[in-house]
Formats: sequence, C-alpha cells, structure tokens
Amino acid sequence: MPVWCCRCSLASHFRTYSSTETEGQLLNSFVQYFGDSLGRKIKRMPLIEETVLPGDSLLTLPVVIIGNGPSGICLSYLLSGYRPYLSPEAIHPNPILHTKLEEARHLSIVDQDLEYLSEGLEGRSSNPVAVLFDTLLHPDADFGYDYPPVLHWKLEQHNYIPHIVLGKGPPGGAWHSMEGSMLTISFGDWMELPGLSFKEWAASKRRNIKSDRVMPEEIACYYKHYVKVMGLQKNFRDNVYITSVSRLYRGKEDEDRSQRNEDISTQHLEMEDGQKSLIKRNWEVRGYQRATDGSHVPFCLFAENVALATGTFDSPGRLQVEGEDFPFVLHSMSDFGAAISKGKLRGKADPVLIVGAGLTAADAVLCACNNNIPVIHVFRRRVTDTSLIFKQLPKKLYPEYHKVYHMMCTQSHTVDSNQHSAYTSFPEHNVLSFKPEMKCVLQSASGLKKILKFSVALVLIGSHPNLFFLKDQGHSIGRHSNQPITCKGNPIEIDPYTYECTKEANLFALGPLVGDNFVRFLKGGALGIARCLAIRQKKKHELIESGDGGGDGVP
Repeated sequence: MPVWCCRCSLASHFRTYSSTETEGQLLNSFVQYFGDSLGRKIKRMPLIEETVLPGDSLLTLPVVIIGNGPSGICLSYLLSGYRPYLSPEAIHPNPILHTKLEEARHLSIVDQDLEYLSEGLEGRSSNPVAVLFDTLLHPDADFGYDYPPVLHWKLEQHNYIPHIVLGKGPPGGAWHSMEGSMLTISFGDWMELPGLSFKEWAASKRRNIKSDRVMPEEIACYYKHYVKVMGLQKNFRDNVYITSVSRLYRGKEDEDRSQRNEDISTQHLEMEDGQKSLIKRNWEVRGYQRATDGSHVPFCLFAENVALATGTFDSPGRLQVEGEDFPFVLHSMSDFGAAISKGKLRGKADPVLIVGAGLTAADAVLCACNNNIPVIHVFRRRVTDTSLIFKQLPKKLYPEYHKVYHMMCTQSHTVDSNQHSAYTSFPEHNVLSFKPEMKCVLQSASGLKKILKFSVALVLIGSHPNLFFLKDQGHSIGRHSNQPITCKGNPIEIDPYTYECTKEANLFALGPLVGDNFVRFLKGGALGIARCLAIRQKKKHELIESGDGGGDGVP
C-alpha cells in the first residue's frame, strides 16, 4: 500500500508496505526532510489514530498550503527563501515609490514595510500589497507599457520556512483542466511567476507563441515546469484531497481579537533531548492521497499556520431551479467540449441553450458557432449594462469576445420576430425551470414567460470555492458572516498587509479567495504572507536564543 514518505529520499515519494500493517504503522515516520528542516528529530508520524492523545509528539509543520495553483506555487517560492531586491540599475517610473525603494535598497522587499511602500498606489486590485507587487513586477502595465521588472531575486537558504503544498492534481491547479482551445484573458507575461520569464521559457521550449495571449495548456505547462526549475518539488504533494481543517486549541484571542497572536493555547513538541520547541499545533489537517491504483491513503498533519490557496473553480455556480439536475443540463466548458467531441450534438435540430453573460459563456458561444451548432443565449443583464466584462476589454486585443457582444446586442429575439438560425440572445431573462422533454421556461423582466426547446443546456454563471473542509464551510470568515465565500460578493476578510484572516488567527488566504482573480495580483498575497511569517520566525528564533518559551505574535 503506497503512503507518503520521504525518509528514504526526496525523490522517492512512496514506499510499499504489507496490507497487514495499520495506518498508524504505515505512516510511523513521515518525511525526514521536514524533520531535518525543523531542526529536530521527530518520533512519530503525522497520521493520527483515535487512540493517539493530543499530547503525543506528532509532527507539526510551520505552514501547510492548500492548493497548488499559481497562488500556492508563488507562496512556496517565497517561503523557500527567494527574496526580491531592487535591481541596481532599476528606476521605477513612479518617482515617489522609487524614492521609498531607494531608502532601503539593501533590504529585500519582504523585509520592508509593505504598508509604507504601497501607500498612495492605485491599481485594479482592492488589496494594496497586490497593487504594490504588481507595479514592481510590471511597472505601469495598465497604461500599456512593457517595462521590465525593477526587482532581481536571490535565494537565501536561511530564510527557508518549512512548508508543504497540497493539491488535487499536478502543480498549476485548475489551469490543467481549463478548455484548451481558448485564449487567456491576460497576456502571457502577466501570467508568469517571479524569477522565470514566460516568453523566455516558451522560447527555450521552442513553443510557437503567436500572440501575447496564450492557451491555458501553455500556462499549465509553464507552472508545472516552474516548480521543477525553481527546486520546489520537495514541498509539493499531488493527488491530495483535503477532508478537514480544524483548529485544535482556542485561547483568549477568540474573545479578544486584539490579542489573537499572543497566547493561542499551545502544545509543545518534545524533542529527544527533552527540550521544548516553539511550534504551535494550531491546526489539524486531514485528508487522503489517491494512489495510482485508485486506493486512498489517509493522513493527518498538524500545522502552526494554514494558507488557503484553493481558487474558486471547485463548484460551478448553479441557478437553483427545477430540473437543473437533468443529465442534459451541463455546468462546465469541459463537459460541453466532451459532448461535441463525442458527436452528441451532431445533426441536432434544436439549439444549445447557454446561460450566462461572462467570458466563459462567451467561450461557449464561440465554441458552438465554430462547430455550426445554433445557440440560444440567455442572460439577466441588459446589453447596455456597464458592468458587463466586454465593456472592459479593448476591441483590438479581444476581437472574438467583442464579436459575441455584438451578437448579443444585434441578434436579440426582440429585433426580429423570427429567431436567427445561428444565434439568438435573450437579454434580461431568467431561467425558471428545465423540463424533462428538453424544454426551458424563461421569464422576461416584464414577467412574460416563454418555453424554448433545446438539445443541451449549458449553465455558466461563475464558480465558487468549495471550502467544505472548514467549519461551517468557511462562511464565518467572509466579509459577510454566515454567507458563502465568493470572489466578488463575499471574499474572505483579511488583514490587507499580512493576508491573515481577521476572524481566525494563523489562517491565511490569497488569490481569488480574497478577490484577486488575476495571476498578476495574487502574487501580492504571497508577499504579504511571506513577510508576516518571516517576522514571526525571527521573533521565534529570538525567543529560543533568549531561552524564553513565549508566544509567536507579530511585534
């Protein structure tokens, strides 16, 4: 039975044990790599059985990152000791920011006051550190300039913070499952991660990048290669599914948020020499790893800090109407693409029904049109609504999306009493129900109802993170308590400079979970978290040297 183990070597991720051994015995010696990195000899494995007492000395990692997309990769990069410095020859086009950077040129950005540096900056993210890091990596990008980064990177091994990154698939996250025939919204350069130019990578791989926008497959390959070339593989575990993340101990900080980082009730790990460590066993992370034979290998880790980097592609948005669970009602582009490739829609007289007014819905319209499949396009908004994403995209850069928007405006069911054969839009309409005979009941803004027949329905109204592994599915940590977490309406509430959840100490979040949908901005979350943890690590070392066993709060 395969289990996690790095006792033999980092290159060997699995060992095989006889089926007669118990799970506790199977995982009785977790990754020696992490034991060495933590500077102690670990007596037991992280798998916990019901009979194991909380006081037993089980492995506790400083950081567990859940999600191995670009957010998790970038955070691992910074926690691995990579540090950004102002390049000697660099001059930032923002003179005020450049003056601030010059004041502490000898310090890495991680070691500087992020609030001070980001003060007065504006950008397309509501998180100030995201705007700061983006303007350092892509100066004046929103003004159409292609300036090089003003940073250069150094690997400083002494800044390494032991961590593990857990993901369902290979590094890159949801990018590996996105529709491969569509182009990314962002330019390839904006999709890159620190220290590895996307264009240079593409050139080295002899990939023919024909435009600034690229296919998701290219980005997925880049992220997977990034983890390898940056030497981050030892921190990554694939095919891992999290089932529970729960706090083990609660202290006074839950009653007094101003003291949340001071005295979280702790359990000290005991080393063989009898000394006490300062690692706090704040979180218990449970889950399983799916082996090549399909079997599930359960595990349990303890963590001082947990970082949520899961993105928002886990759960497709649903209309919550009657008949939505019929097999002919789809909720993803991949399912739609599979139906086309299998010929299920070939020769169908009835159109495909597409619900939604975002870019994914537009992708579906383009896909259907390219395959000569007639389309009925239903969406709630007016075509003149200024919040439509098409209004924010330059026509020259995104001609295909403006083609769809033009059809939405000019080929409405109200323009001609006879529906267009290839495409018909129904603005300001809601879906009331789906019927078993492949019919859909629509209602207009005026209350008029219509019944339309279709071959397959495709509901593409966004997606939401699936935080089922958290207490109350994470509803308590959003800006609006007791409501589901969403990227736009209810992101996780965080400290703007540390990315720590304001309602749950030692729990961090970044990327789409905090409102940063674009890769170019999620990198700021990694910077904020890395700085916060570096400060606490430094304080911890000072306490060890002074012989004090106190807390690990940020001073």
